[in-house]
Amino acid sequence: MGHQITSEKVAFDTAVRLLQFQGNLGDMSRGLSITPPAGVSIPARHPKAPAPGSLLGSHNQDCFGCGASHPTGLHLTAYSGEGMTITAKFVVTEHHQGAPGLAHGGLLSCAFDEALGKLMWLVREPAVTGKLETSFLMPVQVGKTLFITAEITGQEGRKIYCRAEGRIGSEDGPVAVEAAAIFIVVPLEHFINNAPEGFREALFGMNGKSPELEINP
Repeated sequence: MGHQITSEKVAFDTAVRLLQFQGNLGDMSRGLSITPPAGVSIPARHPKAPAPGSLLGSHNQDCFGCGASHPTGLHLTAYSGEGMTITAKFVVTEHHQGAPGLAHGGLLSCAFDEALGKLMWLVREPAVTGKLETSFLMPVQVGKTLFITAEITGQEGRKIYCRAEGRIGSEDGPVAVEAAAIFIVVPLEHFINNAPEGFREALFGMNGKSPELEINP
Protein backbone atom coordinates (compact mmCIF):
# COMPACT_ATOMS: atom_id res chain seq x y z
CA MET A 1 0.00 0.00 0.00
CA GLY A 2 2.73 2.45 0.96
CA HIS A 3 4.66 1.68 -2.22
CA GLN A 4 1.52 2.26 -4.30
CA ILE A 5 0.83 5.63 -2.68
CA THR A 6 4.43 6.71 -3.18
CA SER A 7 4.32 5.74 -6.86
CA GLU A 8 1.07 7.60 -7.39
CA LYS A 9 2.46 10.67 -5.65
CA VAL A 10 5.59 10.58 -7.81
CA ALA A 11 3.47 10.30 -10.93
CA PHE A 12 1.25 13.18 -9.77
CA ASP A 13 4.24 15.39 -8.94
CA THR A 14 5.82 14.60 -12.31
CA ALA A 15 2.62 15.55 -14.12
CA VAL A 16 2.41 18.82 -12.20
CA ARG A 17 6.02 19.70 -13.04
CA LEU A 18 5.40 18.88 -16.71
CA LEU A 19 2.37 21.18 -16.83
CA GLN A 20 4.35 23.94 -15.14
CA PHE A 21 7.17 23.48 -17.63
CA GLN A 22 4.76 23.63 -20.56
CA GLY A 23 3.20 26.76 -19.07
CA ASN A 24 6.60 28.38 -18.82
CA LEU A 25 7.28 27.52 -22.44
CA GLY A 26 3.99 29.16 -23.38
CA ASP A 27 4.97 32.31 -21.53
CA MET A 28 8.40 32.31 -23.14
CA SER A 29 6.94 31.89 -26.64
CA ARG A 30 5.00 35.13 -26.27
CA GLY A 31 7.99 37.25 -25.30
CA LEU A 32 10.23 39.07 -27.79
CA SER A 33 13.62 40.16 -26.55
CA ILE A 34 14.42 42.67 -29.32
CA THR A 35 13.40 46.12 -28.13
CA PRO A 36 14.96 49.52 -28.81
CA PRO A 37 17.18 50.89 -26.02
CA ALA A 38 15.65 53.39 -23.64
CA GLY A 39 15.67 56.91 -24.99
CA VAL A 40 15.99 55.91 -28.64
CA SER A 41 13.77 57.94 -30.95
CA ILE A 42 11.73 56.80 -33.92
CA PRO A 43 13.20 58.12 -37.18
CA ALA A 44 11.25 60.61 -39.24
CA ARG A 45 9.41 59.42 -42.31
CA HIS A 46 11.45 60.33 -45.38
CA PRO A 47 9.88 63.12 -47.49
CA LYS A 48 10.04 60.82 -50.53
CA ALA A 49 8.60 57.77 -48.78
CA PRO A 50 5.72 56.20 -50.74
CA ALA A 51 2.36 57.73 -49.88
CA PRO A 52 0.11 55.77 -47.49
CA GLY A 53 -1.75 53.10 -49.39
CA SER A 54 0.92 52.80 -52.10
CA LEU A 55 1.97 49.33 -53.22
CA LEU A 56 5.62 48.74 -52.30
CA GLY A 57 7.35 47.23 -55.29
CA SER A 58 9.40 44.05 -55.32
CA HIS A 59 13.16 44.62 -55.18
CA ASN A 60 13.75 41.42 -57.19
CA GLN A 61 11.15 39.55 -59.24
CA ASP A 62 12.92 36.29 -58.34
CA CYS A 63 12.88 36.99 -54.58
CA PHE A 64 11.34 34.07 -52.68
CA GLY A 65 9.57 36.50 -50.35
CA CYS A 66 8.05 39.10 -52.67
CA GLY A 67 9.02 38.21 -56.23
CA ALA A 68 6.12 37.66 -58.60
CA SER A 69 8.22 35.42 -60.86
CA HIS A 70 9.22 32.88 -58.22
CA PRO A 71 7.14 29.74 -58.93
CA THR A 72 6.76 28.62 -55.30
CA GLY A 73 7.53 31.83 -53.40
CA LEU A 74 5.41 33.63 -50.84
CA HIS A 75 4.32 36.33 -53.32
CA LEU A 76 3.97 38.71 -50.37
CA THR A 77 2.51 42.11 -51.20
CA ALA A 78 3.07 45.16 -49.01
CA TYR A 79 1.61 48.65 -48.79
CA SER A 80 2.87 51.84 -47.22
CA GLY A 81 0.96 52.82 -44.09
CA GLU A 82 0.60 55.89 -41.93
CA GLY A 83 3.59 57.11 -39.94
CA MET A 84 6.31 54.46 -39.75
CA THR A 85 4.09 51.49 -40.57
CA ILE A 86 3.41 49.15 -43.47
CA THR A 87 0.91 46.37 -44.04
CA ALA A 88 1.49 43.13 -45.93
CA LYS A 89 -0.22 39.86 -46.71
CA PHE A 90 0.40 36.50 -48.32
CA VAL A 91 -1.50 33.27 -48.87
CA VAL A 92 -0.08 30.07 -47.38
CA THR A 93 0.03 27.43 -50.13
CA GLU A 94 0.93 23.74 -50.20
CA HIS A 95 4.48 24.79 -51.11
CA HIS A 96 4.85 26.47 -47.71
CA GLN A 97 3.78 23.63 -45.42
CA GLY A 98 5.82 21.84 -42.79
CA ALA A 99 3.44 19.51 -40.95
CA PRO A 100 0.70 18.40 -43.36
CA GLY A 101 -1.63 21.32 -44.02
CA LEU A 102 0.22 23.75 -41.74
CA ALA A 103 2.66 26.52 -42.59
CA HIS A 104 6.33 25.77 -41.91
CA GLY A 105 7.69 27.95 -39.12
CA GLY A 106 10.74 28.88 -41.16
CA LEU A 107 8.52 30.06 -44.01
CA LEU A 108 6.55 32.25 -41.61
CA SER A 109 9.83 33.73 -40.37
CA CYS A 110 10.75 34.40 -44.00
CA ALA A 111 7.48 36.29 -44.49
CA PHE A 112 8.18 38.49 -41.47
CA ASP A 113 11.75 39.12 -42.59
CA GLU A 114 10.34 40.30 -45.91
CA ALA A 115 7.58 42.44 -44.37
CA LEU A 116 9.91 44.06 -41.83
CA GLY A 117 12.40 44.75 -44.60
CA LYS A 118 9.72 46.68 -46.50
CA LEU A 119 9.83 49.24 -43.70
CA MET A 120 13.09 50.50 -45.17
CA TRP A 121 11.03 52.18 -47.89
CA LEU A 122 9.91 54.64 -45.23
CA VAL A 123 13.44 55.78 -44.41
CA ARG A 124 14.76 55.20 -47.94
CA GLU A 125 17.98 53.56 -46.83
CA PRO A 126 19.37 50.17 -47.89
CA ALA A 127 19.64 47.80 -44.95
CA VAL A 128 20.13 44.12 -44.14
CA THR A 129 18.65 41.93 -41.44
CA GLY A 130 20.94 41.93 -38.42
CA LYS A 131 18.73 39.91 -36.08
CA LEU A 132 15.25 38.46 -36.37
CA GLU A 133 13.12 36.66 -33.81
CA THR A 134 9.64 35.22 -34.14
CA SER A 135 7.09 34.06 -31.62
CA PHE A 136 4.60 31.48 -32.90
CA LEU A 137 1.29 31.71 -31.04
CA MET A 138 -0.94 29.45 -33.12
CA PRO A 139 -0.68 27.33 -36.29
CA VAL A 140 -1.44 28.81 -39.69
CA GLN A 141 -3.26 26.51 -42.09
CA VAL A 142 -2.62 26.06 -45.80
CA GLY A 143 -5.10 28.17 -47.73
CA LYS A 144 -5.26 30.91 -45.10
CA THR A 145 -4.13 34.50 -45.68
CA LEU A 146 -1.80 36.03 -43.11
CA PHE A 147 -2.24 39.79 -42.65
CA ILE A 148 0.89 41.49 -41.30
CA THR A 149 1.27 44.91 -39.72
CA ALA A 150 4.83 46.17 -39.16
CA GLU A 151 6.31 49.34 -37.69
CA ILE A 152 9.65 50.96 -36.98
CA THR A 153 10.06 51.40 -33.23
CA GLY A 154 13.41 53.21 -33.03
CA GLN A 155 16.81 53.91 -34.57
CA GLU A 156 20.21 54.03 -32.93
CA GLY A 157 22.99 54.83 -35.38
CA ARG A 158 22.86 52.22 -38.14
CA LYS A 159 20.48 49.98 -36.18
CA ILE A 160 16.79 50.22 -37.06
CA TYR A 161 14.46 48.47 -34.62
CA CYS A 162 11.11 47.16 -35.80
CA ARG A 163 8.34 44.77 -34.88
CA ALA A 164 5.32 43.13 -36.50
CA GLU A 165 2.36 40.87 -35.93
CA GLY A 166 0.45 38.55 -38.24
CA ARG A 167 -3.28 37.83 -38.03
CA ILE A 168 -5.13 34.95 -39.67
CA GLY A 169 -7.91 35.57 -42.16
CA SER A 170 -8.32 39.33 -41.78
CA GLU A 171 -6.76 42.42 -40.28
CA ASP A 172 -8.87 41.78 -37.18
CA GLY A 173 -8.27 38.02 -37.01
CA PRO A 174 -6.45 36.18 -34.23
CA VAL A 175 -2.74 36.92 -33.83
CA ALA A 176 -0.74 33.88 -34.98
CA VAL A 177 2.81 35.24 -35.13
CA GLU A 178 4.74 38.12 -33.60
CA ALA A 179 8.19 39.22 -34.69
CA ALA A 180 10.88 41.77 -33.95
CA ALA A 181 14.08 42.61 -35.76
CA ILE A 182 17.11 44.83 -36.00
CA PHE A 183 18.05 45.99 -39.49
CA ILE A 184 21.50 47.40 -40.19
CA VAL A 185 21.90 50.29 -42.63
CA VAL A 186 24.62 49.46 -45.16
CA PRO A 187 26.15 51.24 -48.15
CA LEU A 188 24.93 50.25 -51.58
CA GLU A 189 28.35 48.70 -52.23
CA HIS A 190 27.45 45.90 -49.81
CA PHE A 191 25.09 44.44 -52.40
CA ILE A 192 27.23 45.25 -55.42
CA ASN A 193 30.44 43.77 -54.02
CA ASN A 194 28.82 40.62 -52.62
CA ALA A 195 26.64 39.72 -55.60
CA PRO A 196 28.17 36.79 -57.58
CA GLU A 197 29.02 37.27 -61.22
CA GLY A 198 25.93 36.86 -63.32
CA PHE A 199 23.62 38.32 -60.68
CA ARG A 200 24.69 41.96 -60.76
CA GLU A 201 22.45 42.58 -63.74
CA ALA A 202 19.51 41.92 -61.43
CA LEU A 203 20.72 44.81 -59.26
CA PHE A 204 21.19 47.32 -62.07
CA GLY A 205 18.70 46.18 -64.67
CA MET A 206 19.17 45.82 -68.39
CA ASN A 207 19.96 49.52 -68.88
CA GLY A 208 22.72 49.52 -66.28
CA LYS A 209 20.83 51.22 -63.48
CA SER A 210 17.79 50.77 -61.29
CA PRO A 211 15.90 53.88 -60.10
CA GLU A 212 14.90 52.32 -56.77
CA LEU A 213 18.14 50.44 -56.06
CA GLU A 214 19.22 52.86 -53.38
CA ILE A 215 16.00 52.24 -51.44
CA ASN A 216 15.41 48.50 -51.40
CA PRO A 217 18.09 46.33 -53.11
